[in-house]
Amino acid sequence: MTVEVLYFQGCPNHAPTVERVRNVLADEGIPTDVVEIEVPDAKAAQKLRFLGSPSVSINGIDVEGRAPAPGAIGLSCRTYVHGSVREGVPSVELIRLAVRNAKEVSP
Repeated sequence: MTVEVLYFQGCPNHAPTVERVRNVLADEGIPTDVVEIEVPDAKAAQKLRFLGSPSVSINGIDVEGRAPAPGAIGLSCRTYVHGSVREGVPSVELIRLAVRNAKEVSP
């Protein structure tokens, strides 16, 4: 399983997201590294189809399972919806669902 956290330098939600992802992986019994990818500029953001910082992908699929909307790619802060609240870190439930979905499709 390939797990990546994309971020830009100075993002206050980068470290908490990495910690949360690692905790979910440990809870799920998945011994894999979390690859942290710094997105340094707009050109890299376009190339990586960066949805904002932090973004989590598992086997190349965003944890929200969505494709980027036109204009959504770039260096910006990202938020995730938890019920009726927006937060800068994806929820444990969102990460866990993405991990479990990836386990189901992996051979």
